[in-house]
Amino acid sequence: MLAFANAKINLGLYVTEKRPDGYHNLETVFYPVKINDVIEITDAGETTCQIKGIDIPGSTTDNICLKAFDLLKNDFDLPAQQITLLKNIPVGAGLGGGSSDAAFLIKLLNDKFQLGLNTHQMEDYARQLGADCAFFINNRPVFAEGKGDEFSEVDVDLSGYKIILVKPPVHVSTADAYSGIVPHRSSKSLKDLIQLPLKDWKSNLKNYFEDTVFLKYPEIATVKQALYHEGAIFAAMSGSGSSVFAIFEDQVKLPELEKDNKVFYNI
Repeated sequence: MLAFANAKINLGLYVTEKRPDGYHNLETVFYPVKINDVIEITDAGETTCQIKGIDIPGSTTDNICLKAFDLLKNDFDLPAQQITLLKNIPVGAGLGGGSSDAAFLIKLLNDKFQLGLNTHQMEDYARQLGADCAFFINNRPVFAEGKGDEFSEVDVDLSGYKIILVKPPVHVSTADAYSGIVPHRSSKSLKDLIQLPLKDWKSNLKNYFEDTVFLKYPEIATVKQALYHEGAIFAAMSGSGSSVFAIFEDQVKLPELEKDNKVFYNI
């Protein structure tokens, strides 16, 4: 069985406070985009994970897909599976690729073995694997708060626009990104700000990680500036970096940015 695990972007990202458990509370809008990894599961003598495509740092034995499998195996009698992951979503780019892979694997296992899990139950499993993992179960735009795993509906539809994503040759670790963050609450909730006209997002929506990450990796800031220079209505770094997405009214080509970066069109 196959699944196409898609990425997400963050429309605004506010880090509001440090939690007693070491995590941070935040406000963001998760929005799914069309950059996909491919996951396949087949019956096997033992459960293993084979990764193709983009290299993922670390050992395959520690891959989040294996963690997702083991999590369900604790509660269900699952036979061994060969998990094959074709990695296309950039790593260390703030796109939630690993979280998406794990969430889609949960959905695959639920379907293949008729586990009977509903959406909320699958989200509960996914929450144990990563702060944004549960988002990919329903996989539709949401306002997220808490650690990024408490969702409420939000009315955002960008289907009439062209979204482009640029990935510089930089890997930003989440720990690095958080190291310079000073949590604080905005005077207005992102849930309200996201309802502003798109043309007003540039002056109202913020990603708190940009200040820290742009200082350490100025080439990411340069990409954002270039996207606005090309006529973007709104551009921002996704998550804790390093990718930058832009929303355009019409189709554009960005040959200058393609020279040093990976550019994804119409995501």
